[in-house]
Amino acid sequence: MLAPLNLCAETLDAIRNHSWNRPTPATPEGEVVAWADRIAYVCHDFEDAVAAGIITPHDLPTVVRDRCGSTRREQLGAFIGGMQRAAAMHGQVGMTAPEAEALAEFRRFNYDNVYLRPESRQQARAVIDLLQALTEFYAAHPDHLPNPPDADRAGEEVLRTSVSYVAGMTDRFACRQAITLLGWDPARLPAGI
Repeated sequence: MLAPLNLCAETLDAIRNHSWNRPTPATPEGEVVAWADRIAYVCHDFEDAVAAGIITPHDLPTVVRDRCGSTRREQLGAFIGGMQRAAAMHGQVGMTAPEAEALAEFRRFNYDNVYLRPESRQQARAVIDLLQALTEFYAAHPDHLPNPPDADRAGEEVLRTSVSYVAGMTDRFACRQAITLLGWDPARLPAGI
């Protein structure tokens, strides 16, 4: 079993408020991490979608293309520069308005054209089904876990250990386990793994 972490209040706040739709983290460090993650996932997910042939750089909204470019390098530079300028002007973590507006539009674009398209939803469902089936299998068969909990600590502890084990699997390993342990047809697995 993993030892519980003894995290300070500031770290817990930064983790809790990391998402776009949560309050701003209470510390500058937490704010920087939240902004960095937003920038990185928007730019990298766009780049991955272009590489997969889902969209092209020309599909980007004009406000994003004009203010931040159409390559990951240009976009990262523009958004990081917007953060640096905001910090220099205001003495606090943030982003200048033009880049912040472009980042918000970029996020909307990715949701509409990448994350929420029907094929993406089908892929997400396949991933959820895979993870749920593996977790249920290990919870029902704790002897298959690498470090099963003691028999007298059954129930919730077995489920927690199963969830932790499945959460630590690589995509390929999880798919192999579904085929080997659950007898899944490879066609049922998430695509591209």
